[in-house]
Amino acid sequence: AAVSTQSAGSSGINAEYGRHSKQLILILQVLKQSCRELLLLVVMWAMGVVTFGSIMYYIEEDQPGSEFNSILKACWWAVVTMSTVGYGDLYPTSVPGKLVGSVVVFLSMVFMALPMTIIVSKFSRAYEEMKEPNQ
Repeated sequence: AAVSTQSAGSSGINAEYGRHSKQLILILQVLKQSCRELLLLVVMWAMGVVTFGSIMYYIEEDQPGSEFNSILKACWWAVVTMSTVGYGDLYPTSVPGKLVGSVVVFLSMVFMALPMTIIVSKFSRAYEEMKEPNQ
């Protein structure tokens, strides 16, 4: 038994999908326009992961009970810390390590905020342009 796609309420549903797809297209356009900013964000984040992971490894490698037994593992700590997830599976035990950890958290917020302000500005501008023809 075939179900008819035409019904009394289907035009409302199609309009709903059309409205959402316009918004989805807007988001995709803004992401496309923001490729340079997103690339900057990824590069800065990767540089931070490698830099702070290496620093943390050399600070914590000789500490008793430290889990930082490789630069790769320290880079994992940097990924978790810079993304502000903070699993708690790996953490510094020395005072210098804790200070570096605090700096990493602060700088990661700055790294994320700078490109995001540009992207949000582009989205706001594109959204206003999308609304103008409808008014």
